[in-house]
Amino acid sequence: MTSLTQRSSGLVQRRTEAIRSAAADKERDSGGEEDEARRGEEEEEEKGDSKETRLTLMEEVLLLGLKDREGYTSFWNDCISSGLRGCMLVELALRGRLQLEACGVRRKSLLSRKVICKSDAPTGDVLLDEALKHIKETQPPETVQSWIELLSGETWNPLKLHYQLRNVRERLAKNLVEKGVLTTEKQNFLLFDMTTHPLTNSNIKQRLVKKVQDSVLEKWVNDPNRMDKRVLALILLAHSSDVLENAFAPLQDDQYDLGMKRVHTLLELEPEKESAKPNANELMWAVVAAFTK
Repeated sequence: MTSLTQRSSGLVQRRTEAIRSAAADKERDSGGEEDEARRGEEEEEEKGDSKETRLTLMEEVLLLGLKDREGYTSFWNDCISSGLRGCMLVELALRGRLQLEACGVRRKSLLSRKVICKSDAPTGDVLLDEALKHIKETQPPETVQSWIELLSGETWNPLKLHYQLRNVRERLAKNLVEKGVLTTEKQNFLLFDMTTHPLTNSNIKQRLVKKVQDSVLEKWVNDPNRMDKRVLALILLAHSSDVLENAFAPLQDDQYDLGMKRVHTLLELEPEKESAKPNANELMWAVVAAFTK
């Protein structure tokens, strides 16, 4: 009788322990799920923050060219207009919307190949979508050089003036105002008033400048094929827009000399050869060729 009582009490104890351990496991699991959910939310928040301050190539080039306090680009810079149009073509290519036509058996040069619309899916950027619409609806297709001229309004053909994208700098500046990078002010220049966009978030510009500097200093890989395509495009297009110097101005003399030496190494590359390498973006090199020809 005693042994029966002991066995039954032992069973009760084991059952109680099993129930307790199951409850503890369940609590741990639910706690783990809560932690995972919390981490997921935090990651989403971080992604959201990065989306707010993610800049297009056009915005980055304009930001490098803008004077921080005055809020406008140099009056003597006559390259930035065409440079920004080149940025649009490269941005659309990097987003998988544009590509060059096939080079064919005879290996046509980059500048003689036409720009083809690969996808007309909206990008979410009004300027990019406007340029994409023009390129998609134009038959026969045009070359990279022609599109830079048409989007800039540099054409003698009155029937093609409607391709010009107007007020590009002002529209890009307004995008940067919406992203909290710039602000809007009015300045009086004796004979006229001008809307300016001084820098309001210096952290974003400092990060941009550091990204450019690091790409040719601390993070230099000595092989353009291994460089991040967007950073490589930024350096080459900032140079074509005559604003790259602004990113290197704060450097010490020795770092400045080294950085510019490496930039010149990139500028001396042959677009035809580079575009033929694996994973190269042909349209990006076609834009570079258009500015360096």
